[in-house]
Amino acid sequence: MYHERGLVKVVIDAELCQGHGRCFTMAPDLFSFDDLGSGVVIGDGTLNDETVALARLAQLNCPEHAISIEE
Repeated sequence: MYHERGLVKVVIDAELCQGHGRCFTMAPDLFSFDDLGSGVVIGDGTLNDETVALARLAQLNCPEHAISIEE
């Protein structure tokens, strides 16, 4: 997805993530988990019109607020 300033991307702050798994439960096409169970973004995190809504849903449901969407 392109915003006026460029690409829209989703990122996870690894220091904040506690591994609750809500992100990869809600949006398995965008998120996975590492060997410790912490969430990770699949690919480079670039969102399109279809995936931005899923990323926002995961962002709203992250208990640690570890997910951000960079526009």
